[in-house]
Amino acid sequence: MISLYKGGIMNLLIFGATGGTGCELVKQALAQGHIVTAFARNPDKLDIQHSNLKVTKGDVTDVAAVEQAVKGQDAVFSALGSSSLKKNPALVEGVRNIVQMMEKHGVPRFIYESSLGVGESRKRVNFLVRFIIIPLVLRNAIADHEEKEQIIKQSQLDWVIVRPAGLTNGSHTKDYKHGESIQYGAKISRADVADFMLKQVSENTYLHKTPGVSY
Repeated sequence: MISLYKGGIMNLLIFGATGGTGCELVKQALAQGHIVTAFARNPDKLDIQHSNLKVTKGDVTDVAAVEQAVKGQDAVFSALGSSSLKKNPALVEGVRNIVQMMEKHGVPRFIYESSLGVGESRKRVNFLVRFIIIPLVLRNAIADHEEKEQIIKQSQLDWVIVRPAGLTNGSHTKDYKHGESIQYGAKISRADVADFMLKQVSENTYLHKTPGVSY
């Protein structure tokens, strides 16, 4: 199932909308004229007001709340993340709920923010990241992403899994490298990750692929 949206206003649902990348997705999607639903546990953290923005309070482990948010959308984004270095089964359950409700209601396009170091991308990071930071610091987060990626890959959705380098709060440059075989640099701004993710709604270049994005 391949669906390609060619411009125009779309209904976009963003999970993790109060996080760094999620907030950028909301701002940039609104700037492009889309109708945005921001799904968040704590909506008060999203300091954005716009006539095209609907903020929905909910938890991704609540399948009924997820289903209600998914209905009628054209595409769904996940920028869900955890501030803890421990494993987070709730986020894995949340992604499973999102995928199932998208399939149930015929919402095809899912763009998911993963991480560098997941899967085969680990071979394309520098020595420090590959052999020290990932095994000692990020092992639980990487394991969670790998589990969530498998759920997405086994779905019937038109998915794109985006694996960014280390995230910063830098500016929206629109100048970055991307692809499945890039050698990762150290950093990428959340604004530029959001820029790349939004492009995946109307492009099929990376459909069913796992592109990296980095400076």
